[in-house]
Amino acid sequence: MPVLHASGAGVRHHRRWLFRDLDVSASPGDVVAIVGPPGSGRTTVLLALARRFKLSAGQVDLTGTAALGYVPDVSEPESVLTVAEHVREKALLVGRSTATPVDLKGLDPGTRGFALSPFQRQVLGLVLAQIAQPQLIALDATDEGLDAAEREQLWGLIGEVASDGIAVLLTAREIDESRVTTVVRLGASGSGVSEPGASEGGNTK
Repeated sequence: MPVLHASGAGVRHHRRWLFRDLDVSASPGDVVAIVGPPGSGRTTVLLALARRFKLSAGQVDLTGTAALGYVPDVSEPESVLTVAEHVREKALLVGRSTATPVDLKGLDPGTRGFALSPFQRQVLGLVLAQIAQPQLIALDATDEGLDAAEREQLWGLIGEVASDGIAVLLTAREIDESRVTTVVRLGASGSGVSEPGASEGGNTK
């Protein structure tokens, strides 16, 4: 059963469609990549599919809960809180015991939010999202500000999340389609249609 199913989804701002006619599904363990140039509406699509942005058309159905990983300007780390304090705050927020050990994925628990690199922000976003035990995690800008080694490490972590049966939505300017299940390709106009792909990658025209 799909975790996510969107049908005819679209968001309109004034007279302009940011995206429209989007059909996409994700099952447990799938990785859906939303790909396009700056200004193409990647973040809006991501948030709409995670039910964090109101649709103007169509519908998005989620089975279970969705959690945001790192989404710039939406789910930024608190600058003065340490990694450990972020984890404690998130656990309290979702009603989990703060005594339950949490895998920090190599992050220093004493690093404060303002000192986190783009890669570390992505890692912290995944750590915090998993605390909520969601069925879907959405993360933005996965290839911005990261070098090649960091991108490879991040993909390793995304693979671990997917192998646990959690569906992952992510955005990037470009993508290696062999790493994902489905690609939603957006043009400068923000319009795009997704077709589910096989395990070796998705095809979107």
